[in-house]
Amino acid sequence: MSESSDPAVGAASERIAGHLREAILSGEIAPGQWIRQEEVAARLGASRLPVREALRMLEAEGLTEHAANKGSRVPLLDMREVEIVYRMRERLEPLALTESLRQLTEEQIARMEEIQERIESDDGLPEFLVLDREFHLTSYAGCPSERLVSTISGLWNSTQHHRRAFMLLGGPDRRWVVNSEHRLLLDAIHRRDAVDGERFLSGHIRRTRIELAQHPEVFAPPSSA
Repeated sequence: MSESSDPAVGAASERIAGHLREAILSGEIAPGQWIRQEEVAARLGASRLPVREALRMLEAEGLTEHAANKGSRVPLLDMREVEIVYRMRERLEPLALTESLRQLTEEQIARMEEIQERIESDDGLPEFLVLDREFHLTSYAGCPSERLVSTISGLWNSTQHHRRAFMLLGGPDRRWVVNSEHRLLLDAIHRRDAVDGERFLSGHIRRTRIELAQHPEVFAPPSSA
């Protein structure tokens, strides 16, 4: 058995990947910041092998990128790259929703309602980012194409920093727009109306893309980059 196929190494890699994933999505590790294998290994009490495997897992999820002779870092996207990601989302997510509607269960739709109620009752940004992500990914839970859903998840991962910065700019006072769009989307999902669902979802993503373009400061490299 090779060292990389050792179950203990696999379990350690999953644990380390989970730790780094949470740190990246929460903003603790910023875009452009290098992730030093030896530092992660020392901090988490592991060897470098499971750290390396964990970084490969995160790279496949779009959360890190590898540069030869430099190591891994959180991707740092410019305004044009983020615009392209959002245009991809505008096209792919409505497709995933349409494919999902045929098999989305009543329990999953009820879960979306619960998530939306929590979003509307909590002004905290960290909680919102987690719940908003769960809301949308739950709506694609019935999609039979794992490749499509995986691609969408990767697009979400690559722009998490920009979503956080954008919501900070808007503040709680702008949250009503998101809530209104979510409610329209939920109504279409309850009715299993793919036409309205695609229209509402595409508009929801498009609005964020357009508003992001009006705030170039969101794309400024962090000082730690």
